Amino acid sequence: MGILFGGQNKLMKKTSVHQSKNIKLNMSRRIRRTPFTDKVEKLGVSDFTVVNHMLLPKGFRKTVEQDYWHLSKHVQLWDVSCQRQVQISGKDAFKLIQKLTPRPLKKMQTGKCFYIPILNEKGGMINDPVLLKLDDDMFWISIADSDILLWANGIAIGLGLDVKIKEPDVYPLAVQGPKSEDLLVSIFGEEIRKIKFFNFRIFDFMGTKQIIARSGYSKQDGFEIYFKGFEKYFDSKDLGENLWDTIWKVGKKFNISPGCPNLIDRIEGGLMSYGNDFTKENNPYECNLEKYCKFDDHDFIGKKALEKIKKSGLKQKMRGVMFGGKPYKPNGKLLPVLSLNKKIIGRITSGIFSPRIKKNIGLSMISKDYWKENQKVLVETLDGKLVKGTITSLPFPK
Repeated sequence: MGILFGGQNKLMKKTSVHQSKNIKLNMSRRIRRTPFTDKVEKLGVSDFTVVNHMLLPKGFRKTVEQDYWHLSKHVQLWDVSCQRQVQISGKDAFKLIQKLTPRPLKKMQTGKCFYIPILNEKGGMINDPVLLKLDDDMFWISIADSDILLWANGIAIGLGLDVKIKEPDVYPLAVQGPKSEDLLVSIFGEEIRKIKFFNFRIFDFMGTKQIIARSGYSKQDGFEIYFKGFEKYFDSKDLGENLWDTIWKVGKKFNISPGCPNLIDRIEGGLMSYGNDFTKENNPYECNLEKYCKFDDHDFIGKKALEKIKKSGLKQKMRGVMFGGKPYKPNGKLLPVLSLNKKIIGRITSGIFSPRIKKNIGLSMISKDYWKENQKVLVETLDGKLVKGTITSLPFPK
């Protein structure tokens, strides 16, 4: 179950599947609302989580399956302001960004988005953000749930780099689903269609310049508006609500719905969640990100450790698991994955029933001897039963 929020000064209730007693948690400024929070509350948000100290809607009083089918056929509007930006600018901005990731960036052009692993000194993943190049000396790192702002500041100070690092007044708003392009064309014009995947362009909205990228945390076509507030408005909420209302009004003819990252869609697409499916204890090779790890072009934090990992070989890799049993409803517990001789070879970190595949599906780090596609396994369900399963590549088969 999720956490229910009624307003900034109201109490939150968390209903546990293991107890009927309500647990109350006071809201505070440490848990930040967004320019769109009032809008999602009025549209019936039922659950929130907290990412990067900011509210992220998790449900709108409909089942995950209903939301999944709507997302795959129509269009949804998501408040993903929790995707905070780390802005790095200045003479040494590129030098610092390149130091943070094993992915070579020298050919990256302005207007591009790059998915980049960020590693610690041991080669462990500490974030898997999207990097936006705004100019030769200006970058945004759109982060997952970990503190890259402090990490980048520390590296810059340690290396004596000439950069400015801050969290700008930016609140991403996602428009996701097969009708997303037509919706945004109705507002911003035909230039929207020219945006290629993982590219962005700048559009005018009420006299302000807004970045729109063809990207998003789903396997559907979609866009992310990196909404930026401006000082001439009382605060970002005023302009943000105007943007939301504009999209919502036009979106009605496209059967728009409020939404949020959908677990079925995410798992089917093989989209991992940092802190859930992998952590700093995992390296990019285990996460199937070897194509982003190059050693010849540049130096980066964790390079020696990563070279050692590559040389010694991997013990596990992220794989998909399809398994039987009753339709699985996620509850935060790990499901053991076992070999046919009942040896534990992994644990499902994200799982749910897929109405399209008509099986339970999940993501799991799987031991080396068992990670091949079509490998037969067993999965231990919440009631202790063993059900048959199969290892798959990612994303899951269409």
